[in-house]
Amino acid sequence: MTWHLDGQTTAVEEALAGGAPQRVGSFRFYFADQRWEWSEQVQQMHGYAPGSVTPTTELVLSHKHPDDRGQVAATIDDILHTHNAFSTRHLIIDTGGQVHHVVVVGDRIVDDGGAVVGTHGFYVDVSTSPDQDVVTERLAEIAENRAGIEQAKGMLMLVYGIDGDAAFNLLKWLSQESNIKLRPLAEQIAEDFRTVRHAVTAQPEFDQLLLTAHTRVSVP
Repeated sequence: MTWHLDGQTTAVEEALAGGAPQRVGSFRFYFADQRWEWSEQVQQMHGYAPGSVTPTTELVLSHKHPDDRGQVAATIDDILHTHNAFSTRHLIIDTGGQVHHVVVVGDRIVDDGGAVVGTHGFYVDVSTSPDQDVVTERLAEIAENRAGIEQAKGMLMLVYGIDGDAAFNLLKWLSQESNIKLRPLAEQIAEDFRTVRHAVTAQPEFDQLLLTAHTRVSVP
């Protein structure tokens, strides 16, 4: 996945713009100057009016729940040194004091010369997601009764607690950024999700499978 540092609107921002407000949003983090960019949805998720805040690492950490702040700080330090993709689940506290359970999944930003210059990805507010037993049951039902893109949409809606538009927009973003056609990518995501639906640790596995599905698609 290659992004250009030209200041133009990115594919992820365009793809996620139609998602449910405050539930799904994008971010970028540039390593050299530790510069953060939050989409309007991520700003709202933290309790800010769109355009009213310029995120910094200090601000990002200040919104983490005290129980998770150390973990997130360690994750940021790790990606600064290793430039790896990552996923994390933790609690944030918005400006009104409300606690949100979020998933943050990030992949590398690569410039035209092939150098890794940052990370980009998305936040999903999963505060009202169903428990794992319900996820297991519903994933089986979706796998049996839907096909292709609709399967993947249904699985994303269930796992991340988002609506159909946001789920489809996530699929479109992943397709655009990986240059893989939507249908085979969706079918791969659905197949990946089925393989871990019975795992106790399935939630973190879903994050990594979603982020790396394009590497397992067989391209004719």
